[in-house]
Formats: sequence, C-alpha cells, structure tokens
Amino acid sequence: MCEALSDPVLPRALIEDISTLPVLDVHEGFWHRADLLRAKVIKEGHKAKLADTLIAQSCIDQRVPLITHDRDFRHYSSLGLELA
Repeated sequence: MCEALSDPVLPRALIEDISTLPVLDVHEGFWHRADLLRAKVIKEGHKAKLADTLIAQSCIDQRVPLITHDRDFRHYSSLGLELA
C-alpha cells in the first residue's frame, strides 16, 4: 500500500479505493527472511531495492502472485516469487 500511495498527485478517489484493499500480514521471522532474500539477489549480481525485497518477501510468505510491470522483480522469481 505504501508503494501504491506514494505518488504525490494521486487523485483522492484513487487513494480511497487503494486504501480499501487488503494488506498482507507480516509473519514471524519476516525481516530475517527478507534479509536473506535480498542477499541472494545481490549475490546473483542483480540490484535489490529494499522496498522491492520487502514486497517480494511478503508475496512469497503469503503464497500470492505479484502483479507488476516492474522488471526488477524477475530476479526474485527463481527464489520463490510468483509473478502474474
């Protein structure tokens, strides 16, 4: 949600719609798994933005596919992230 709402010119109606979407829960050990995931992506020679890693780890933990046009997430797909 933070990523989706960070556009400073988002119309109020869209902000309200996005704010009604469900948010994934964080499971115990999330931060440690995210650290390890980011390290793996970096070790493979790819960039791994912290926000991207947190999104990827959330989707992996919840077993939900990520809908995105951001090609940076393809580096996470070999590590358990399902891209839609």
